[in-house]
Amino acid sequence: MSSVSDRSSFMLSLPVAMGYIPLGMVFGFLFVQAGAAWWLAVVASLVVYAGASQFAMIPMLAAGLPLASLAVAALVINMRHMFYGLSLLKDRPQNFFLRWYLVFALTDETYSVITASRPRPAANQMAFLAGINQGWWTLGTITGAGLGAQLPVSLSGLDFALAALFAILTAEQWRVSRSLVPVGTALVAYGVCSLLLPTHALLASVLACVIAGLLAPSIAKRIR
Repeated sequence: MSSVSDRSSFMLSLPVAMGYIPLGMVFGFLFVQAGAAWWLAVVASLVVYAGASQFAMIPMLAAGLPLASLAVAALVINMRHMFYGLSLLKDRPQNFFLRWYLVFALTDETYSVITASRPRPAANQMAFLAGINQGWWTLGTITGAGLGAQLPVSLSGLDFALAALFAILTAEQWRVSRSLVPVGTALVAYGVCSLLLPTHALLASVLACVIAGLLAPSIAKRIR
């Protein structure tokens, strides 16, 4: 990959860094405060790398639940990522290792940056962007774990960073598309699914949005 692409990927990752570093710090801090070794927090960010699942594992580990329970929880929480991958099948890297790394590291934020960028990053650049973003998350984890192991400080309040990051990414999607259809579809899908399937609202609404996205081109052709 050229140095130009490297710099471009780094610049694209900066908004994600603003959310990943503080949120990774919160995870690392809480993980250590729950009684685990600091290096296990870093391993989790390298091997698991799924923010919601990592936060969910803290009380589960503290309660002494088996690894199988953690694995099932991670599968359910991150099932939505399968739908992200489906929309990038034509753009996936040809290199075997880069392709499978992108499958592993395709987070919500990385996917949002990729789909909001015009032009869309090249296949290998997408994998490189995912790697930089994981680096930001891991950096935050190391910092938070170090604080949790050494200092009696509180990081309460920093968890707002994730909501702020999603707000920024949503605004960026709007700046690129100038269409209310994606946001409107997401809001309606989540509202309906919250009423019909409150315990699985997020997964059901993501599935509904994916189906809507797949049907949209054929519907548009019929209207024309």
